Amino acid sequence: MRPPWTWFPSAHCQDSRDSQDSRDSRDSQARVPDPERQKRWAELFDQLDLNKDGHIDIIELRTGLAGRGLSRASLEKIVEAGDTNHDGVLDFQEFTQFLGAHEKDLKLMFRSLDKNNDGQIDAAEIQHSLHTIGVEVSLEDATRILQRMDKDGTMTIDWNEWRDFFLFKPLTNIEDVARYWKRSMMLDIGEQLTVPDDFTEEEKKSGYVWRQLMAGAFAGSVSRTGTAPLDRLKVFRQVHGFADFKGNVLSSFRYMLKEGGLRSLWRGNGINVLKIAPETAIKFTAYEKIKNVMRSNNETRNLRVHERFVAGSLAGATAQTAIYPMEVLKTRLTLGKTGQYSGIAVCAKQILQREGIAAFYKGYVPNLLSIVPYAGIDLAVYETLKFTWLSRNRGLADPGVMVLVGCGAVSSTCGQLASYPLALIRTRMQAQASVKGAPKPSMLASLRSIVTQEGVAGLYRGISPNLLKVIPAVSVSYVVYEYTRIVLGVDIEGRRGGGEKKA
Repeated sequence: MRPPWTWFPSAHCQDSRDSQDSRDSRDSQARVPDPERQKRWAELFDQLDLNKDGHIDIIELRTGLAGRGLSRASLEKIVEAGDTNHDGVLDFQEFTQFLGAHEKDLKLMFRSLDKNNDGQIDAAEIQHSLHTIGVEVSLEDATRILQRMDKDGTMTIDWNEWRDFFLFKPLTNIEDVARYWKRSMMLDIGEQLTVPDDFTEEEKKSGYVWRQLMAGAFAGSVSRTGTAPLDRLKVFRQVHGFADFKGNVLSSFRYMLKEGGLRSLWRGNGINVLKIAPETAIKFTAYEKIKNVMRSNNETRNLRVHERFVAGSLAGATAQTAIYPMEVLKTRLTLGKTGQYSGIAVCAKQILQREGIAAFYKGYVPNLLSIVPYAGIDLAVYETLKFTWLSRNRGLADPGVMVLVGCGAVSSTCGQLASYPLALIRTRMQAQASVKGAPKPSMLASLRSIVTQEGVAGLYRGISPNLLKVIPAVSVSYVVYEYTRIVLGVDIEGRRGGGEKKA
């Protein structure tokens, strides 16, 4: 199948050493679309006009541009910008007027980035231009941005590549492009929340950051609620070893249904959702503070990849320390029998009275140790998979939903496989009810006990339902996250919704 960008015409650009007068001449000629360009636009219009009624609606745009990773909000902006008679669809004249007007905006953006006027944009120019508007990226990150648009592998972007990449992106200035490049996404699979990308000072002051974090928190709530039965099944099998419960996953599921009915499958989900908001807020705040410390006196310095990883891991550890008692409560409520606890407060009171305050930090050490392998492998695999896709699909727009979901699912699975034994030990220690003042089993003692009684396979007990929930959790989180951002007024390009209509 021909890639989407081959629909668009090749602009008649001169050699990179052309004079400024020659460039002005081409711009003057571009004001009136040449016959070849009109022909290409007509072919594109015909391909998008699926029902051949002479108009393109939002559904036809979404179908025809499916490979470009555009959100519904972006498509709606295209229709809104080109729909001069306000009938909700684009006819051929409106369609070509939109393309012509948008190309002019793109040309201005291209020129603002092309500092040496050679008709090419390189990684250093991307880095410099983003720096001038307060967005700090490393040269490595700028190179990755470039490679997404570089179709011919020259490590530069010419006008054709720039135009074809952004032709259907509702962006009107370099600030929009910067937000598009720097946009971040929080995919919550119910294990450990990711740390979002760096935000500009403008985004922090405008409230954009907290709207985005709210969108991530809500998406996580829906995702965790949807996969709660699998999560409870995982915890049940983690705690009940082979000696206690010899049945398979299906028999464990039947046991839970028989013991408490259908509603019991969501036991413990309430506090699992409640802890998302404080965990997100603490992690983000700690991440910002740690970054400032690492930058020392140079506040504009961009952190390197390994520094961001260290900052993210420390932020995760800080958040986990603060909300860890909620983790213990979640485990106890999840494993509780019918009628054992009437609510979160009752459960907390019983633990405090019977076991003391130290019980709220049972399993804290293995939980802390699991953060680094999980976050490190998850991030490394995700970035590797996404970068491989972008390298093999040069010049395409963003990876589509399925690509991102696939990368997230695979990277999360790899992270879980590496950290799962520590997570299992943590859950076992959290579930242990002891008398106040009695000796607490250590992490190493729990490890020896599991390996001795159940073998190495015992360290991965309950992993099958955990892996089963990855794809639905990531998928639900992605979809809900995208639409929640639209509702909160932050579209997929990272701007406030309902901005001014382009003239």
